[in-house]
Amino acid sequence: MAVTADAPAKPVTPVNPALANLPASRRRILEHLKRRGAAETDALAAEVGITPSGARQHLAALERDGLVTHRAAPVAAAARPGRPRFLYVLTPAADALFPRRYADLTNELLEYVEDEDPALLERIFDRRGRRRLEQAQVRTVGLAFRDKVKVVAQILDEDGYLADFAEREDGAFVITEHNCAVLNVALRYGHACRSEIDFLRAALPEAAVTRIAHRIAGAHVCAYEVRPNAAGDAQPSS
Repeated sequence: MAVTADAPAKPVTPVNPALANLPASRRRILEHLKRRGAAETDALAAEVGITPSGARQHLAALERDGLVTHRAAPVAAAARPGRPRFLYVLTPAADALFPRRYADLTNELLEYVEDEDPALLERIFDRRGRRRLEQAQVRTVGLAFRDKVKVVAQILDEDGYLADFAEREDGAFVITEHNCAVLNVALRYGHACRSEIDFLRAALPEAAVTRIAHRIAGAHVCAYEVRPNAAGDAQPSS
C-alpha cells in the first residue's frame, strides 16, 4: 500500500477572542452577514439552522451589544401585509472583530522602504511625528500645563494606546499607555518608540519627559514621567 505524504497544513486565520467567545449561532450570523453584506431574518435562520424566532432572539442580543443594526427591507408593491421585514447588517464594531493584518502589511512595506533607502525610512517616521505634533499643538494652544497634559493623554488614547494620566504629589505627571497601538512595528523598528517620546517632548516643551516603563524592555505598559521645568531647561536623553 502506497504511503502518501501528508498534505501541507492550511494556515489558521487568527480569530478575535471576542468573536470566538460568542455563542456559535451568533457567531455564524455575524459571519454570514460579513460574507453577504445584509440578510433578512428568515435567510439567517436557514443559514444557521434555527427557527426564525430563534434567529430574532439572537439578532436582538447582537443588536443590544452593538454588533448588528437593521433597516427596513424593500417591499414589492404586490406583497401582502404582515410582519415587517428587516435587513440586518454589521456595525463597525462587529466588522472590527474580523481579522486584520495591518501590522504585517506595514512591516512588509517598511522593510521594502528600508531596503531601498534607509534614510527615507527615517524621514517617513519624522514626517509622521511632525503631523502628530502639529495636530496636538492646535488642540493644546493656550491651555494651562495640566490641561495640556490631559489633552496629550487624550490624543494618545484616541490613537489606540488606552492612555491615561495621573498627577503626583510632587507636581509631576505620569502618562501611561496600557496598550501599544504599534507594538508589532515597534518590535521591529525602534523608530516607532523614539518617535513616541519625541512627540511627547515636543508637545510638552515646558516639561522634562522621561520614559519610566517600556513594553519593549519587558514592562506591561509604557509610561512617561512629565515633570514641569523652568523655561529653557533641556530635555533629558531617553
